[in-house]
Amino acid sequence: MCGIVGAIAKRNIVPVLIEGLKRLEYRGYDSAGVAVLDGMAAGSRATLRRVRSTGRVAELEKLAGSQGLAGVTGIAHTRWATHGVPSEKNAHPHLSGGVSVVHNGIIENHEEMRRRLRAKGYEFVSDTDTEVIAHLVHSNLQSGATLFDAVRKSVVELVGAYAIAVVSESDPSRLVVARHGAPLLLGLGEGENFAASDTSALIQVTQRVVYLEDGDCAELTLDGVRISDSGGKAVSRPVHMSQLTADAVELGHYRHYMQKEIFEQPMAVANTLEMVTGARSVSPQLFGAEAEGIFRDVDSVLILACGTSYHAGMVARYWLEALAGVPCSVEIASEYRYRESVPNPKGLVITVSQSGETADTIAALQYAKSLGHRYALSICNVPESSLVRASNLRFLTRAGPEIGVASTKAFTTQLAALVLLTMTLAKMRGRLPAAREAELLHSLRHLPRALERVLHVEPQVKMWSRKFAQLEHALFLGRGIHYPIAMEGALKLKEISYIHAEAYAAGELKHGPLALVDENMPVIAIAPKDALLEKLKSNLQEVRARGGELHVLADEDTRMVAGDGVHVIRMPDHAGLLSPILHTVPLQLLAYHAALERGNDVDKPRNLAKSVTVE
Repeated sequence: MCGIVGAIAKRNIVPVLIEGLKRLEYRGYDSAGVAVLDGMAAGSRATLRRVRSTGRVAELEKLAGSQGLAGVTGIAHTRWATHGVPSEKNAHPHLSGGVSVVHNGIIENHEEMRRRLRAKGYEFVSDTDTEVIAHLVHSNLQSGATLFDAVRKSVVELVGAYAIAVVSESDPSRLVVARHGAPLLLGLGEGENFAASDTSALIQVTQRVVYLEDGDCAELTLDGVRISDSGGKAVSRPVHMSQLTADAVELGHYRHYMQKEIFEQPMAVANTLEMVTGARSVSPQLFGAEAEGIFRDVDSVLILACGTSYHAGMVARYWLEALAGVPCSVEIASEYRYRESVPNPKGLVITVSQSGETADTIAALQYAKSLGHRYALSICNVPESSLVRASNLRFLTRAGPEIGVASTKAFTTQLAALVLLTMTLAKMRGRLPAAREAELLHSLRHLPRALERVLHVEPQVKMWSRKFAQLEHALFLGRGIHYPIAMEGALKLKEISYIHAEAYAAGELKHGPLALVDENMPVIAIAPKDALLEKLKSNLQEVRARGGELHVLADEDTRMVAGDGVHVIRMPDHAGLLSPILHTVPLQLLAYHAALERGNDVDKPRNLAKSVTVE
């Protein structure tokens, strides 16, 4: 969601802060700002200067340049509005006296804090919850505390989720940061140090990173960093060498990151499956050293996820119950944590997330643990994310950086991971004969090549998109395991083309949605060669009988024939169990090209953020 960059150095760090914000643009934002202290020379007083903009980071960069902004200590921010409309007055950084603060997250007790601070004489000029942090830190500084101690004392009073970075005119030789429930990391340089909410913001300056734990507060100086935990005890956190490279987040010859990431799916899936490419069998050790013992003890699965990851979980439910014989329930994370449910201490809780920092999913896992769930597995794309660290077991999807807000390769790699999990549980329960295991492993090895072949349908999808771009509604249909893929296709179309789309299990058409069908309601159907094909064909006849126009993604041997009002794209492979992964790709391409036809910002759709780190 929001993005933070901070730096302290002997050089002008404004270019570093601006470049960091550019690399965080993919997260989604509606305003941006930077604040710097312009000197740390002995005997001189530093001056705090700030520039903010409701435009893109490029506009902020122009403003900073025109105003000659420069400094050696500073913080920068991209904001996604929660409290207060997008405007310059609500953009971060916020000020109080000589204190400046940037903040990701939500402060739930900000109204109470406002009343207390107003009673002390503080005036509020924004509608944000963040401004209370600036005034609170300033108040604690006034009582004689150091900046580090003032921040530590302030965060104790905050209720909610936060990652903050603070600078002050009174102590320009320090940058102080703290986190609780929102990601924040440190970057270690030579005679300079950095902070950010995402590793990608720092790859320009360092690959040595330190991931802060919940409750940590850290002080950065030219010489190093010091960290204290939630109890105020000095702690050390391990230094990691980031594997992220600048090339991985460059656009290359593609027009948009979403297009690049759609076409990276064969390699992303190959990387995710690398550990079984040459193997003769699956092993529980794929999921961690403790996996074998945990998998033998579990008797059910609970999947917690949001958005696209929730759809991956729904596909996995079909796999887990059909192949492994494991009862599986799938919950929307934001709903699960607010309802009373029946816990099962022997159930395996699986969280699925691209970033591993999705606030609702993290909170849902914490809630599950509070109910007595003992076993947790995270399927995630980010090694040191909060979800991964909070789980007994982990599987890293190795999709690489995903910049486009609408998830593509993260989804298909999540499905690949969930197939491996299904096979592993099935084998441990005696439900995966050696011949079937060998057959599935062969299919997994072939999957990257099959994805490459599916990408060849792009010209036909582009032709469909020209018609779709002129419409305002669409209906997606699937049956069985492809119903969640229809849901994912509808979500993609909504996210970036802004065309209203709904998905239904095709058998539900006659129970209500058929009333929507006419010549202006295109229907997209997923038609694999499976046991439900003939049932699906009957459902599609119901659409044609009402004048609806059909767009069908059909396997090669389904005998689906194009004709008046029926448009068919033939898929190059029938992948059996893996079919949902292949049928996802044309739906991603349809959304992408429809959005292009409508002139939308594909990578940064309105109102949305990449990493949703608030409720």
